[in-house]
Amino acid sequence: MNETCLNRRQFVCTSAAAAAGAAIALTPTYTVHAGNPEHADTSKILNYNEKMEYRRCGKTNLMVSAVCLGGHWKRLNAVIPDLFQGGSWLSVNTNDARFEQNRTELVSRCIARGLNYIDACTSQEVIMYAKALKGRRDKMYLGYSWYQNEVRSAEWRSFDKLKQSFDNGLKTAGLEYVDLWRITCHEQSSRHSQAEVEELIKALDWARKSGRARFTGISSHDRPHIKQLIETYPDQLQVIVTPYTSKTKVVTDESGLWAAMQKLDVGWFGIKPYASGSLFKGDGTPASPQAEEDNRSARLALRYILCNPAITAPIPGMIAPEQVDNAALAVMERRELDAQERAELDRINDRAWATLQPQYQWLKQWEYV
Repeated sequence: MNETCLNRRQFVCTSAAAAAGAAIALTPTYTVHAGNPEHADTSKILNYNEKMEYRRCGKTNLMVSAVCLGGHWKRLNAVIPDLFQGGSWLSVNTNDARFEQNRTELVSRCIARGLNYIDACTSQEVIMYAKALKGRRDKMYLGYSWYQNEVRSAEWRSFDKLKQSFDNGLKTAGLEYVDLWRITCHEQSSRHSQAEVEELIKALDWARKSGRARFTGISSHDRPHIKQLIETYPDQLQVIVTPYTSKTKVVTDESGLWAAMQKLDVGWFGIKPYASGSLFKGDGTPASPQAEEDNRSARLALRYILCNPAITAPIPGMIAPEQVDNAALAVMERRELDAQERAELDRINDRAWATLQPQYQWLKQWEYV
């Protein structure tokens, strides 16, 4: 049955059956590498492309492309002049035909390259990516968060208000369901009271049982609190979204977040792989004089991040189809960096850290996980 034709009741039944079947023989770090040298069965991988790598997204058992599309379009004003109506990238007019064309073309390139997951975490992102996926929802998984009306705002922290927000968001975007509802918490999620956390968990549980979300999780930047939450609520927190940059290093002792994510079989998406653009010298446009150098920096960063088998995928925001091509190329390249490449990435990271914008200084706290 084509996914675009599922109603919610059919969705609940087919999802349960698929999850039961998929759980049979997949290890926590099960991967189908580019070229499929393992001769794995790829028939159930959504939008499979032999030139893309696919990783099991924890206990969801979804096979997700090793690079996915993050929702943000922070430098899109450089590609489409005067697109932003205010100082923020969120000030974009979602009815602008140029914007819709850009997002549609970007999603088309993602599909062509074998990417199969979009992470949308603002109202604007949900609306635009729902438009871009219209008629081809069966090609990509959609992650959802409407952060403006979730637990970052005091008004939206109760079970009833989170239900209202989710239903309103689905209706506004014209969605019957989403593949992942990952509520955007405070960056330091330990700021939420235990009562607020319990309301959040209750809402996630309701969303899955009612067929509105196939899987659930949260976004947080608070490592100790994330560890506590996934240990306390393993059934509801199937996927976590955290920062993960090309300077991030894994702490492998049993007390760390990395070990807990593996032990509890949690899917893990990494935001800010390019340190919010600080990795680059140019403006992100394909015609930029620094485009070739910046593309190489991006590929080095992605290769480094993907050396961690526990990461499901980094999810960079991208503004042009050429950036999708570059990310897909990184997956095809040799994974381990040699000594010269390692030194090159160190220099790139040092420059990025030195020029990191004040509002993103907290990324330095994610050098170890």
